[in-house]
Amino acid sequence: MLPKTKNPLLDIYQRLLAFLGPSHWWPGETPLEIIIGAILTQNTAWSNVERAINRLKAEGALSASILHHVDEALLGEWIRPAGYFRIKARRLKNFFDFFMTEYQGRISHLLDQPLTVLRPQLLRVNGIGPETADSICLYALGKPIFVVDAYTQRIFSRHRLIEEEIGYDALQSYFMDRLPEDPQIYNEYHALIVRLGKAFCRKKNPRCPECPLKNLNA
Repeated sequence: MLPKTKNPLLDIYQRLLAFLGPSHWWPGETPLEIIIGAILTQNTAWSNVERAINRLKAEGALSASILHHVDEALLGEWIRPAGYFRIKARRLKNFFDFFMTEYQGRISHLLDQPLTVLRPQLLRVNGIGPETADSICLYALGKPIFVVDAYTQRIFSRHRLIEEEIGYDALQSYFMDRLPEDPQIYNEYHALIVRLGKAFCRKKNPRCPECPLKNLNA
């Protein structure tokens, strides 16, 4: 049993890390690949995203310039395995229009931009919502923003740490107000939450007796 701290959220983090081990998130060889994955993963399984990214690699298309200029219909065919391929092709085109116009397609320019400027810019790109924007900022660019999702809401409301109907911004603040401002902790913590949600804290038939957070409030 790990010793308890004065920070319940860090206690949960340590318990999950000890039980599940490091997550090594986000899967991707480059920041650009991670950005593409963050956009494609909306409403689909990661295995489908991997197939779409592998197709882009096979086409030699993992390039900001190529994805900016490629015909949208052709891009949709390349990413078809990710589902909703026409919608996601448009979202990718929207992002790369922004990226090329505002940042000349250079990841280094994104890295240099402060989070307070970059996040609002991303949210103005049609098709990029808070979770996707924050995933890009945290996982691709290493900026200190905590990503929350349906798994976060489900797990922490079931343990009565948050209200069940809490909104995205309030849930994000719940974590960021209580954790050190450390992108590595934010990265690993969210990854652990997703893994816990998929394996144990499922929407239907949760595996509560086997869950590493059982007896959390005891």
